[in-house]
Amino acid sequence: MRIALLGGTGEIGEGLALRWAYHTNHDVVIGSRDPEKAREKADEYETELASRGREVKVNGFTNEMAADRARVVVLAVPPYHVADTIDAVADGLDDDDILVTPAAGIKREDDGFHYHPPKAGSVTQLVDDAAPENVPVVGAFHNLAAGRLADLDAELDIDTLLVADDYDAKDIVARLAEDIDGLRALDAGGVANAAEVESVTPLLINVAQNNEGMHDLGVQFR
Repeated sequence: MRIALLGGTGEIGEGLALRWAYHTNHDVVIGSRDPEKAREKADEYETELASRGREVKVNGFTNEMAADRARVVVLAVPPYHVADTIDAVADGLDDDDILVTPAAGIKREDDGFHYHPPKAGSVTQLVDDAAPENVPVVGAFHNLAAGRLADLDAELDIDTLLVADDYDAKDIVARLAEDIDGLRALDAGGVANAAEVESVTPLLINVAQNNEGMHDLGVQFR
């Protein structure tokens, strides 16, 4: 399957791109508002993978071209850019495509990080509202540490919670998630439950920052 990572030059985009390209045979495409930046990052990812004996092609395009070429489109952009990014790529999305959002609204204050959702109630709901009609939205990968994902020497052994109203789309993204070694996908219900999932992200950051040896923290449910 071809996966486009819009904003794939950023931290979470890098981690997911490297993991999918390293652990799976899925075709990974990097998107950016700046096509040259996308190509440069794609080359960097190829070089990193080649150093580990994995010779794969990673292409870089504008976000619009990347989305048009993929079945699964991951919005690896900050939450305040998701609506504009969807608007920019909407013409390239078909009914059988899937939008995936890993973004969580977070506000940094003197005493730590706090959940800061948009007016829609969650970033996933914001994406669902902005998505073209009949294009399903799945919230996933919210609580993953980008640095841990991008470090291919690091074992994951962590879970990711998925929320979506379209069961088939959720199932596809769950299978894509579990194609990454050490990642388990768990169903957390519909889009209405996204706020509870997204709010775990600032909690993990606070725990990681306040406890020694817990850098790049993840969650495992038992």
